[in-house]
Amino acid sequence: MDKPAIECAGLTKFYGDHPGIDDIDLTVLQGEVFGFLGPNGAGKTTTIRLLLDLLRPTRGSARVLGRDCRRESRAVRRMIGYLPGEYHLYENLTGREALQFLAEVGGSFRAARIQELAERLGADLNRPIRTLSHGNKQKLAIVLAFQEQAPLLILDEPTTGLDPLVQQEFFALIEEVRQDGRTVFLSSHNLTEVERVCDRVAMVEAGRLIAIEEVASIGREALRLVTITCTRPPEPDAFDDLEGVGELTIEGRALRCKVSGALGPLLQRASAFEIEDLLSREPSLEEFFLARYGAQRSPHAR
Repeated sequence: MDKPAIECAGLTKFYGDHPGIDDIDLTVLQGEVFGFLGPNGAGKTTTIRLLLDLLRPTRGSARVLGRDCRRESRAVRRMIGYLPGEYHLYENLTGREALQFLAEVGGSFRAARIQELAERLGADLNRPIRTLSHGNKQKLAIVLAFQEQAPLLILDEPTTGLDPLVQQEFFALIEEVRQDGRTVFLSSHNLTEVERVCDRVAMVEAGRLIAIEEVASIGREALRLVTITCTRPPEPDAFDDLEGVGELTIEGRALRCKVSGALGPLLQRASAFEIEDLLSREPSLEEFFLARYGAQRSPHAR
C-alpha cells in the first residue's frame, strides 16, 4: 500500500476572523509529484508554513513522513528540502558563501552537489548576492533546496523569475527526484506548469480545498477559449447540440465560446459560415476555476 508523505486532517488557520486555510483534508503519497494549485492568496503558503511549523494551526493536524509537524518539528524539517516563496539571503555574501553557511546550519553541506546544481542552472556563486537579479537569486534558492537530496521537497512558487531555459533544467531536476522515489510538494498559480510536472493536483481557493484530481484528467478535458470570425454572421442554433461547447455568444461575425475537448466538431459547424480567422487559447487560472468549479467555490471567495 502506498505510504503517505504528507497528511493533513482538518487543518485550519485563521488570522483573526479571516481564514488562511479552512478544514483542509489532504494526503500526498510518497514518490509522487503533487501540485498545490491556486491563485495568489488562496492559502498555499499558509499550508506550507503549517507543515514546517513556522505557523501553528488554529485546529487540525498535519504529519510529514509519519511525524507530527508540531510535536516533532525539528525532525520534520531535517527531512525536507524547502524553497520558500519569499526569502532573504545574506546580501553581502557571495552565493557560494551563503549556500555553504546555510547548508552547514542545516547539517548537510555537499560542495560537489552544490557546484553541479549551480552549473546546471547557470547560478553565479562568486558574485555578492546584492548584485544579483531576482531570477539569479531564485537559482541559489533552488540549489539550496535540492542539494541535500531530502526525501521530501516542498517548493513554493519555484519557477518565479526563471527564464525558459532554466525552467527546463528545473523540470529535469523534478523528474530526477521522481525517479529516485522521493516526493515533491509544489505550490503554483500556473496551471501549465503543474500539468507538466505533477501526478496529482489539489486546487484551493480562499483557503478551501475545492478538488483533487489526476493531472491526466485535466489534460483529457482540456479547456480552450475560442473565438471564430466568419465571413458571414453565424446562426446560434447551428451549435445547440454540440457537446463540450459552452457559454457561446455571437457578436456580428464573431463567435466566442468555451470548449472542453476536441475543437473539430465546432470548426466543422462553423465552416458553414466560412471561417475567416480562429483564435484559441488556454484559460487563465481564474477562468479555469470558474469554468470547472464555479458551483463549488467557497463562500469566502471574492
